[in-house]
Amino acid sequence: MKRKDVLISVVMLLLCTVVMLLPSSAFAGPSGKLTIFHAGSLSVPLAAMEKAFETRYPGVDVQREASGSQKCARKITDVGKPCDIMASADYKVIDKLLIPGYADWNIRFATNQLVLCYTDKSAYADMVNTDNWYNILQKKDVVWGHADPNLDPCGYRSLMVMQLAGKALNKPGLYKRLIANRPMENVRPKSVGLISLLQTGNMDYAWEYLSVAVQHGLKYIVLPDKINLGNYKYDPVYEQAFVEVTGKKPGTHMISRGKSCTYGVTLLKDAPNREAAIAFLEYMLDPEGGLKILKEMGQPPFIPCRVPTAEMKKALPAGLQKLVEVKD
Repeated sequence: MKRKDVLISVVMLLLCTVVMLLPSSAFAGPSGKLTIFHAGSLSVPLAAMEKAFETRYPGVDVQREASGSQKCARKITDVGKPCDIMASADYKVIDKLLIPGYADWNIRFATNQLVLCYTDKSAYADMVNTDNWYNILQKKDVVWGHADPNLDPCGYRSLMVMQLAGKALNKPGLYKRLIANRPMENVRPKSVGLISLLQTGNMDYAWEYLSVAVQHGLKYIVLPDKINLGNYKYDPVYEQAFVEVTGKKPGTHMISRGKSCTYGVTLLKDAPNREAAIAFLEYMLDPEGGLKILKEMGQPPFIPCRVPTAEMKKALPAGLQKLVEVKD
């Protein structure tokens, strides 16, 4: 054997010995179960993110639980269910129910707006439009509904939209007349639960997020910005609407005031799989990763994502700090 070949063999032997002595964790990426509680309106884009993330990190098993955002928070605060990440359709749910006891920070990552959804099977589908939807919803032969405001932000946002419509259209009492034609059995735990009722013809109209309507191929009525909760420039107008919902502790209540639809996400303090959770958030909030998926599915993301203070940005894991800006 030539001297050069002998040296190569010795080097390879040394490298193999070093590799064998290193712990397996030195080569492994994140692994194990990653639990995400999230708003139902994020189900479709998060399913796509899950698939892409698990392809990148095959050792991770992403397990998602969809429900109304407030219900997501109560699984953590009231039931004590273990969770790594919570993504809310209303960032204020995280602020009010999880910070500071269960989470330290809250990243705002996307927006949305409310639309009135229907199908070809819906009563008056051939005539409903932006100018007469509120007349249609008052008809006795029309079945319509919305999500539970105590469990799902889309629920209280639906009520706010109808309140704002009464003000914008100068129709006093419109909100009460609309609600009078909506029986309680048409109020469902989460907004996405209304989709099957629309598709089967068991419900004519339902309030949903625009992204949900696009993702499920529903017909929908787009409302003016002063009503739809989709434009932050109208926040002073949106604040005129308010809904009383259940509070942080059982038996308590709090007032939720209108504000533009802004989604938030956080890492729980006692996240069982912190490493995988941070890796997922880095992918989710990447403009070429999860944010691209959101945009393609009809939900405008913030690029970059936002936190309200410099102190909160400093509290983020290093990999996330580069993906956010300080903007209230």
